Amino acid sequence: MNALLDISVRSLCVYLFIVIGIRVFGKNQLSQLNTGDVVLLLLISNAVQNAMVGENITLQGGLIAALVLFVANFILKRIMFYNRSFASLLESEPVILIRDGKTDEVSLRRVKITKEELMEAIREHGVESIDLVKLSVLEVDGNISVISEDVKNKQTYYSRIKRKFKRKYH
Repeated sequence: MNALLDISVRSLCVYLFIVIGIRVFGKNQLSQLNTGDVVLLLLISNAVQNAMVGENITLQGGLIAALVLFVANFILKRIMFYNRSFASLLESEPVILIRDGKTDEVSLRRVKITKEELMEAIREHGVESIDLVKLSVLEVDGNISVISEDVKNKQTYYSRIKRKFKRKYH
């Protein structure tokens, strides 16, 4: 087989394997990665490098492998955009954590967020207590959105903070 075609096929196989592996083992958004996850991805990338390029360690081989990964990712994102059922296989749905001041304990357990972590997120949004939260949602990117109500002015506030350490959920 042609060396460049071989690199292309190998790279595509590795890409699909990693995407499926990330979904099966629970990570579905890169913004949710913690330190251990980053280390794991670095080690995986090192482990699969030879599987993609084989004996071909030329610049051309590396560039072909990278190009195949970019194209595969582009195509996967397009398919996910146009086919919502396929996208749901790779991405989770947003999870409601609080509605009208009431915490959904089942959802908290499912997404593995403690009450203390939820309170921290609410305070980051400038809200003092759960009672003042109209809606709190764990978004698909790992951020927690909070919609609160100012009791004095009867005005609704929405805030979304990009968290440094995202929560992982399946």
